[in-house]
Amino acid sequence: MALLQYDFKNQEIADIVNAIIVYAASNKASDIHFDPCSTGLKVRFRIDGLLQDHTIVPALYQRNLTTRIKLISGMNITETRLPQDGAIKGTINGLSLDMRVSCLVTNMGEKIVIRILDYSKSSDGLDSLGFSKRNLPKIKRMTEVPNGIILVTGATGSGKSTTTYTMLKALNNEETNIITVEDPVEMNIEGINQVQVNAEIGLTFAQVLRSILRQDPNVILIGEIRDSETAQIAVRASITGHLVFSTIHTNNSLSTIERLLDMDIERYLLSSALTGIVSQKLARKICPHCRYQRETTTYEKEIFRRTLGKDVNVIWDAAKGGCQYCRNGYSGRIAIQEVLLINDEIRDAINKNMQKEELKRVVYTKDVATMLQDGMEKVLEGITSFEEIYKIVEINDELDNICYNEEQQFEQTHAQEPVPETPTDPTTPPSPETTQPVSDETEMLTFW
Repeated sequence: MALLQYDFKNQEIADIVNAIIVYAASNKASDIHFDPCSTGLKVRFRIDGLLQDHTIVPALYQRNLTTRIKLISGMNITETRLPQDGAIKGTINGLSLDMRVSCLVTNMGEKIVIRILDYSKSSDGLDSLGFSKRNLPKIKRMTEVPNGIILVTGATGSGKSTTTYTMLKALNNEETNIITVEDPVEMNIEGINQVQVNAEIGLTFAQVLRSILRQDPNVILIGEIRDSETAQIAVRASITGHLVFSTIHTNNSLSTIERLLDMDIERYLLSSALTGIVSQKLARKICPHCRYQRETTTYEKEIFRRTLGKDVNVIWDAAKGGCQYCRNGYSGRIAIQEVLLINDEIRDAINKNMQKEELKRVVYTKDVATMLQDGMEKVLEGITSFEEIYKIVEINDELDNICYNEEQQFEQTHAQEPVPETPTDPTTPPSPETTQPVSDETEMLTFW
């Protein structure tokens, strides 16, 4: 992609900053990076999860541009030694934008990253988040329970906030008191009481949570469970009659349970409090205008057979180079999810301090679709490509979970089956190996 040129000599820096932000938002970028380098500032956009170069800001105008961004985001423009955070909210060239800004001092100068927040999907309801027909009923069942903890897990930028806000909006009505504690408050929602954490004055997650419990809440959102104290308060809030939502940085359901136990939460409390876990990652969507079908490779056929139990000979793939509607065959992203609805068997396993392998058997039953299985179903539907799933999912680990589950189910199914006796022909004399010695006592009993 050719770099865009801006007229720094004749244009105002404020206008150039606005133009960069508007260009990024119009092209559905999630982040704008201003990276200091030897020639000035390299500007890059993250679109569909991948970074791409946009322009170079000459060194002569580098300081003016970073100062302008810091000024409109509410940062201290005289501080050039410490990291800072800010926000930009307003209308730029007709676009209503909500952005978070981070400034980090590097050896080459100040690096700035602007995150463009887009929660339009959260307004469209749960049906718009890409949940499969298998997982969507589980999500709706989770949100209907009166109390418990629902955790949304994944890496940074995996769509956790969008999923969490969507579930909150589904519960937002005049009969429900919803209070959130966040750092930062990423989206203002009418009808929900939102609290911004401020560690500098001692307003921490734990401190706010203690006060929230005295505010008669029905539903509580904790932006992120970061430490043992926050986790323990959240668990106790859920078992006292509150529905608690939160996020945590783990990869799947099993690692989430292990992480919570590592935070010194009592097993009997965790088993009672945990309601459900939603783990997710984002995969790029194939452009519907230029996608094409191709034959599957031997490896792909094996993965389909082991994950979905299907023989797949043809799949959709992204066109290299793409078309006018996409970038290199992809346009937009979709969530690849694993949804675990906690049942009594899992509660017993947590309570009884089962080993990891045994807990894995209980968690990954036929009722749970792993992220690999969910991803392969979306490959089969032509939503994403096999290459994307291969990049974002640890295939070997996921296959271990699936194969382990199949092995355990086979053993359980056949454990109680009687071993069939080998039929014998009465006319055939027994072999010496099978002939048993007969005692004198047995001979006498037989004789009489």
